[in-house]
Amino acid sequence: MIAEWITLVMVVYFLALNTIHLLLTLLAARALVSNQHFREMDQLPMAFSLLSPPISVLVPAFNEAKTIVATVESLLQLNHPEFEVVVINDGSKDETLQVLQQHFALLPYPEAYRIQLPTQVVKAIYCSSLFPNLRVIDKDNGGKADSLNAGINAARFPLFCGVDADSILQRDSLQKVVKPFLHDPTMVATGGTIRVANGCHVRGGDVRQVDLPRNPWALFQVMEYLRAFLLGRLGWSSLNAMLIISGAFGVFRKQTVIDVGGYKTRTIGEDMELVVRIHHHMRSTGQAYRIEFVPDPVCWTEAPEDRRTLRNQRIRWQRGLSESLSSHWGLMFSRRGGWVGWLAFPYMVLFEWLGPLIELAGYIWTLYAWWAGFLSGSSLVLFACVSLGMGIALSVMSVLLEQISFQMYPYFRQTLKLTAVAFLENLGYRQLAAWWRLVGLYRWATQSEGSWGAMTRKGHKPSPDKK
Repeated sequence: MIAEWITLVMVVYFLALNTIHLLLTLLAARALVSNQHFREMDQLPMAFSLLSPPISVLVPAFNEAKTIVATVESLLQLNHPEFEVVVINDGSKDETLQVLQQHFALLPYPEAYRIQLPTQVVKAIYCSSLFPNLRVIDKDNGGKADSLNAGINAARFPLFCGVDADSILQRDSLQKVVKPFLHDPTMVATGGTIRVANGCHVRGGDVRQVDLPRNPWALFQVMEYLRAFLLGRLGWSSLNAMLIISGAFGVFRKQTVIDVGGYKTRTIGEDMELVVRIHHHMRSTGQAYRIEFVPDPVCWTEAPEDRRTLRNQRIRWQRGLSESLSSHWGLMFSRRGGWVGWLAFPYMVLFEWLGPLIELAGYIWTLYAWWAGFLSGSSLVLFACVSLGMGIALSVMSVLLEQISFQMYPYFRQTLKLTAVAFLENLGYRQLAAWWRLVGLYRWATQSEGSWGAMTRKGHKPSPDKK
């Protein structure tokens, strides 16, 4: 009797998970189709782009000497009427500051620094003598959240965009990601698409040729990013229930972030925690607001290419998810919760937060039930085929939506390679990732020491000059 109940719970969980994934896929497809004419209009010169609000682009940097120049060069080439780039050197132990001083001719800049959010000590502020809209803040080490808060204090404009120091924005990304603020006065945050830069050719701070990485770890992450952004976030955004804006590329209304207390420094997942806190604050106070995902603007970022670094990243992500959700239980099923409190938050708790535990327990129970005779061999094979088949179907659907809507990977060999990855990632990689997430959940529950740590940077692949 107990075995039957456990099996029933597993089946119901599996059906609920895939039903929600199917609904999110349909919502994402609908959003892509309905926004197709806007993407076509983007090809034309738009007079109203001159009305776009000015933006402060904040770039926290800790030991980013290998990639910081390419990132800043990329940002300085953005197509936007008015913006500034503020790099926050968070007590780097490498030559990050020296590299910036050499390449951008930095000079000490006497500036009134208004402290609206508490941070570690700011030692100096520099301004580029080559680019008037580039400033660099040199401060004591306090972590990424502390650096972003320091950048917010120094930001001159009402909107700010957080960008990772290993990332490269396409030139029209800032112009596209800010459009929802023009159309909706209640907009408080938007996020763009993150894509894996490994394998791409970069020159002069710009991605000149898009290609897929040869490294298998990075290749699997290409598929994960496609699925997460084109299906997950686009679907939740349609319901104004998106709980995550990637710290690598997100735009926020500065005053809203200040009102909720800025980035939380004592958490690993400061980007998700801020978005959840904004939802919680706006819902509890009854204020009209929107948080939107914009699929067109693209930020290219370097993904880990070794198992150890990737493992540590996923453990940290799961810990960050745990901290973000556990700090805002009051949002779930609250009277004013809306879609975010009644669907998105419970989904994150049941399928993302506890998902690794339930998924691995399901694998173990299924094998035990077959070994003990509760489950026939044919039923075991059927369950495995259906479980893997649904994962493969979601991945293939993300590739299909990508090719129909954006065609970022235009060659047939690239589509064929992505399709192969959609199959292969479900045969071991997905289960390994679930185990890493379970480790992250355990470390959060036991309050084990954790931090972002350091990622070994290889730098972006340079594009050969063409004569």
